[in-house]
Amino acid sequence: MKNKIFSISILTMTGLFGLLVAFLVLIFYFMDVPVIYALIGGIVGLILQFMISPFLTDLNMKWIYKAKFDAQIPEYLNKFIADVCAQNNMKLPRIGYIDDGAPNAFTYGHTKNDSRIILTRGIFELLDGEEIKAVVAHELGHAVHYDMMVMTAAQLVPMVLYAIYQACLKYEPSGSSKDDSKGEGAVRLIGVLAYILYIIANYIVLWLSRQREYYADQFSAEVTRNPNALASALVEIGFGLSTKEKRNSGQSVANATTLGISDAPSSKSMAISGFVDGPYGAEFTKGSIKNAMKWDLWNPWATVYELNSTHPLISKRLLALSDQSQNYGQEPYVTFDLVKPESYMDDFAKDVAVDFLPWITFIIALIIFFVVNPGKNIYFAGLLLLIPLAASLFKYGYSHPKKDFVPNTVRGLLGEVKVSGITSIPCEVTGRIIGRGNPGCIFNEDFVVQDETGIVFLDYEQPLFLINKIFALFKSPEYFDKVVTARGYYRRAPVPFIQLKELVIDGEVKKCHTISWGWIWRWVLFGLAAVATVLFIIVGFSAGSI
Repeated sequence: MKNKIFSISILTMTGLFGLLVAFLVLIFYFMDVPVIYALIGGIVGLILQFMISPFLTDLNMKWIYKAKFDAQIPEYLNKFIADVCAQNNMKLPRIGYIDDGAPNAFTYGHTKNDSRIILTRGIFELLDGEEIKAVVAHELGHAVHYDMMVMTAAQLVPMVLYAIYQACLKYEPSGSSKDDSKGEGAVRLIGVLAYILYIIANYIVLWLSRQREYYADQFSAEVTRNPNALASALVEIGFGLSTKEKRNSGQSVANATTLGISDAPSSKSMAISGFVDGPYGAEFTKGSIKNAMKWDLWNPWATVYELNSTHPLISKRLLALSDQSQNYGQEPYVTFDLVKPESYMDDFAKDVAVDFLPWITFIIALIIFFVVNPGKNIYFAGLLLLIPLAASLFKYGYSHPKKDFVPNTVRGLLGEVKVSGITSIPCEVTGRIIGRGNPGCIFNEDFVVQDETGIVFLDYEQPLFLINKIFALFKSPEYFDKVVTARGYYRRAPVPFIQLKELVIDGEVKKCHTISWGWIWRWVLFGLAAVATVLFIIVGFSAGSI
């Protein structure tokens, strides 16, 4: 698999740059277009961005995420990193630590010899030692494979194509001759082609990024000789499922103590991750993982979201790791043997239709206005707004059904297949807030909550941007480690999350007014359009124009 992914990467890069070179040759051969300046400027800009971005990211990590690069990591992990670096002839990476209970890990830098790896407190609290090593090995894999450099080079292609598109938009002919008019038309055509190729190249770059993720997974499996450890970590971090009946608390406490995070709040959070209450034994765990995988593998929306993502779907990574497990004498972590009961294409088609309904009705209204109304009577123009606004109200009601918020668990919600960014499930989940939605970011108002079965993202949002940021800076830390009841709409797009309607904390109900505000402004606009439409029609009749 390693050689296959490497070959795919080489062929993809060759194809991308071949496409760009062919297009540039076409431009310079047939046209005298001053896009060379945009081309040079774009390349220089990307190189400068590549050179300085790690240092800017360092500042961002320290100031915005409060990351510490001098934190002491556990000895077992320090030795593991040193061994992997020695085997791959690379310098030790700088390890950054973010004191946030939401699990996250990522890497950045120029090359394998100046890489940084960021780990959150949640990684050490939710995962055991083998899983932590597997996650860190995945990040080391990105550095060893020069993924930062490879993806920067790949992004050069869509960036240059977009620069050409922008240059063509700004092109102005020097005179008014016939040749100038023809030249302008050709430039516009080149601009359109550049934009089309830009979109195609973007999707190719995203696909390449997903292949590099598989490549990093493969590296983790090789150096740990334990692909099941990374698979288990992905289930806990990606799906948010608690997969163990009882955590190895000795290892976890040792990790926490070494990192200086074994204070009272952390200990409470660890207590939840350490023990799974209820009938969730080891045999049930595999079934719950398969249940969570159903959405990735069955819902058509999953494919749509993956096409626009830098990472493969978690379920596909689990299956790839399970295929590799036999190479290391392990049983496959999970075998997805569930039978798909239906195609789900009807639900997908309905979602798409509802999503585009305001635009569809606007087009229909235009057709009615110009075809059914042959006189192009302006007094019916209000319908061009009234009908789409009615469709917008329907779409919003479809996405936010007025139903009871039924108590559920993270595990139960993950098993739902008929859910998307459009279709939601009103729910109520009780658990402990363990961190921010964007771990460590002081300007992020969202939360991650953990119940007895797993963790899920809470989308906390008020109507005004400034209020959200003030809340994130000064109020949200008060919610950390509190047991709350979250009521809202569960969605999957593709990350599972709950769009909050209200949050019950210490017996007090905290409202999120964004959903209510969404209803208010839609009804206000619809009402104004209805009044305007009626007045126009009355005026038309009074004037004898209708």
